[in-house]
Amino acid sequence: MKIKKVGVVGAGQMGSGIAHVSALSGYEVLLHDLGAEQIDNGIATITGNLARQAGSGKISEKEMREAQDRLGGAPDMEDLASCDLVIEAASENEAIKRQVFSQLCPILNPGGLIATNTSSISITRLASATDRPGQFIGIHFMNPVPVMQLVELVRGIATEDTTFDLSKAFVESLGKTTAVSEDFPGFMVNRILLPMINEAIYTLYEGVGNVRSIDAAMRLGANHPMGPLQLADFIGLDTCLSIMQVLHDGLADSKYRPCPLLVKYVEAGWLGKKSGRGFYDYRGDEPVPTR
Repeated sequence: MKIKKVGVVGAGQMGSGIAHVSALSGYEVLLHDLGAEQIDNGIATITGNLARQAGSGKISEKEMREAQDRLGGAPDMEDLASCDLVIEAASENEAIKRQVFSQLCPILNPGGLIATNTSSISITRLASATDRPGQFIGIHFMNPVPVMQLVELVRGIATEDTTFDLSKAFVESLGKTTAVSEDFPGFMVNRILLPMINEAIYTLYEGVGNVRSIDAAMRLGANHPMGPLQLADFIGLDTCLSIMQVLHDGLADSKYRPCPLLVKYVEAGWLGKKSGRGFYDYRGDEPVPTR
């Protein structure tokens, strides 16, 4: 088997990024979401990002046009039936992901592989919700997908060697570097990264420092490219909370308890950059700290 046609379920930031790099690397790509508007917005985002890459000389005009030609929308789940690989990039919510698989499995060709872009949820558990656990794997891209070089590959207990080998070859064909993680909550990157972000939020919650000071401390004191609170806003505070809940529930250790301030921001709908407010307010010309 060779992967030639890739389906992506979820046209948001992660899904559109995965579709972008796949189309640019020579794969025929179909992008699916709940409605035509979401699909159109996802394709428009990809088209704009490809144009920016061409404008800056990172890719040629020819590469841009060919990638755009290889990209299409899939308004109905049935449109993904002939895909060799379908990557689920829906919200970091297990119930939503299971619903996607329940709709996908009956129509996907028997040889088709299924991957999830989950950043924390058990691959083994998600695979059990499908009709092909041996052909199921975690392919966790980092955000933003066109820029970040690492992809975590996570095998479930039933993932077959052929599935792993094909997935690894696919990721490497995108110009990415793979890191293989065991199937534990948060895998590697988020097992380390999200507790650091959560601790930064506790530092804010307890009044040790304000938003600007905490971010400056980690940028200038630890040489991080972005402060942890700004990074949380870019990830999405709802996603940060979901990952911390997975870590807390899965590892049963109080050190992973989500900060109450993170919970409060999510309850307020202040989810970060995508909603206009998080630890910074993005509604003006310049981001302004909210605390």
